[in-house]
Amino acid sequence: MPVRADAAQTRLMVRIARMYHELGKRQTEIAAELHVSQPRVSRLLKRAVEEGIVRTVVTAPEGTHLGLEEGLEERFGLTECIVVDSGKADAEIDAALSSAAATYLETTLTGGDVIGLSSWSATWLAAIEQLPAFRTCVATRVVQLFGGVGHPGVQVKATRLIDLLARATGAEPIFFPSPAVLGSAAAAEQLMKDPAVRRVMMLLPTVTMALVGIGSLEPSALLRESGNMTTAEDAVELRAEGAVGDVCLRFFNADGAPVRSSYDARLVGADADQIRAIPRRVAAAGGERKHAAIRGALRGGWVNVLITDVYTARDLLDRLDRA
Repeated sequence: MPVRADAAQTRLMVRIARMYHELGKRQTEIAAELHVSQPRVSRLLKRAVEEGIVRTVVTAPEGTHLGLEEGLEERFGLTECIVVDSGKADAEIDAALSSAAATYLETTLTGGDVIGLSSWSATWLAAIEQLPAFRTCVATRVVQLFGGVGHPGVQVKATRLIDLLARATGAEPIFFPSPAVLGSAAAAEQLMKDPAVRRVMMLLPTVTMALVGIGSLEPSALLRESGNMTTAEDAVELRAEGAVGDVCLRFFNADGAPVRSSYDARLVGADADQIRAIPRRVAAAGGERKHAAIRGALRGGWVNVLITDVYTARDLLDRLDRA
């Protein structure tokens, strides 16, 4: 093509691109105004993109952290990461996480899921209390992942957690009819043979989505009040074995490997392999005291969807960069 003709073609392409992208005119309007065919307008718009004349720029609004989210997804192999703005106080972080968790459920539950739920997560309880009822059934069952029996004044919260989510999603609630922690490994083994417990355990392989918290060695207030917590002796043993945190009371070390202990042998509920086999494992967790626990959970594949605060997200990536 002669130089003059090529320059004219480029000039026409730029003009069409400006009319379409900056002035908001339709392709048919551009074709009529410039006396060219609409297919030619379409071809030149496509070529303008290919040649870099038109570039798409996405400007993230304040309060979104796509860079952190994508960085964590790439570095830890997450399916999705949601990073929220919050203050640094635990109460501010918890409020931000529960709100984001409620929104996540509202936008991603579309039908057919069997939801497994951690019994003693204050964040998920707050999230589910905010969740409006779906117009159609979006889950078939809500299954308690481990024993939810505890101190009567607190057990009602674990029961409420399952019941509220089941009502909102139109699902059948399945309660775990036992404490989470027993006095001995023999007692736990015996209880696992109980027909009512076995019925729940047989449902665990059907769970498609787990909603969990990530705990540190220091138990949450809700778990502490329930009576389903580590003793001082348990804590000493777990620290000696390198434990940094837990998911559903199953402790792991800094690399995310399960920590086998006498405490673990006394638990009744989903084990480490069963938890990590669930296809979608969603954790809502944050705050400085949980940084090591969250990092271990990510390294060990305990969760593949993380909802966390911006300070925790930065710490996770900063420590990787310094390693």
